[in-house]
Amino acid sequence: MDWVDEIRINLSAAERRVASLPGRRTVKKDAQAAWLLKAVTCIDLTTLNGDDTTERVKRLCAKARAPVRSDILAALGFAGRDLHTGAVCVYHRFVATAVEALDGSDIPVAAVSTGFPAGLVPHDLKLKEIEASVRDGAQEIDIVITREHVLTGDWRALYAEVRDFRAACGSAHLKTILATGDLKTLRNVAKASMVCMMAGADFIKTSTGKEGVNATLPVTLAMLRMIRVYQERTGYKIGFKPAGGISTAKDVLNYQFLMKEELGRDWLEPDLFRIGASSLLADIERQLEHHVTGRYSAFNRHPVG
Repeated sequence: MDWVDEIRINLSAAERRVASLPGRRTVKKDAQAAWLLKAVTCIDLTTLNGDDTTERVKRLCAKARAPVRSDILAALGFAGRDLHTGAVCVYHRFVATAVEALDGSDIPVAAVSTGFPAGLVPHDLKLKEIEASVRDGAQEIDIVITREHVLTGDWRALYAEVRDFRAACGSAHLKTILATGDLKTLRNVAKASMVCMMAGADFIKTSTGKEGVNATLPVTLAMLRMIRVYQERTGYKIGFKPAGGISTAKDVLNYQFLMKEELGRDWLEPDLFRIGASSLLADIERQLEHHVTGRYSAFNRHPVG
């Protein structure tokens, strides 16, 4: 508990740090195209809507296999290279469909679980949902924590919950969604991050995308600092996934810059960095086409699913 109790966050300093980022760091032309192609490989291409269908998931998987048009890749000198997204993220109902659609691609399927997005179903049902998704072939499980444990400061309960989720995942990667917009303070975000890592999380993730406030740069900074502290103390590298509201190429570049500055080059690769997004890929593809042709195209020329 000492690791949790000692955590402090300087809110004004955090806000100043991230506010300076766009002015200090920028990339243009070929360098920007390179950063955006790297971002594509880190996207968890996501559909988590009430009107999802089998056919929509299949289209999403096809886009994950070929996220950028072949003519754009050829113009960038990437013809023939294997470029795909980091994962496809779906509800449990569609895990088997996605696994089949991605067969032979090396693209993992991530399943949201544990009563996503509110996480207020009974604990035993949460564990059964994880186990069912793993049986269907999910290689990554995005769980939601019980926010009440954070808001009441019951860190032992949060630890026990995530420890059980870790056990239920088996060999699958565990990504813990903190729903940071519900946690009220950056100190709560930082403490929840540390507890989840201590309990066995492979990734810590900002949001479900369903909260009123989702991923932000100040929240990201607080979580990245905890990842750095945890690595210094244990030697373990924990991944990070911002999600919700990251819809433009400009947005994702700021997250990439912050990752590199705070944690280093290793955290720009998909084994340690993922971006939960649905519409982001279309804007990245538009920016890459503009880089190649000098013209912007309509969004409907870059369908995602």
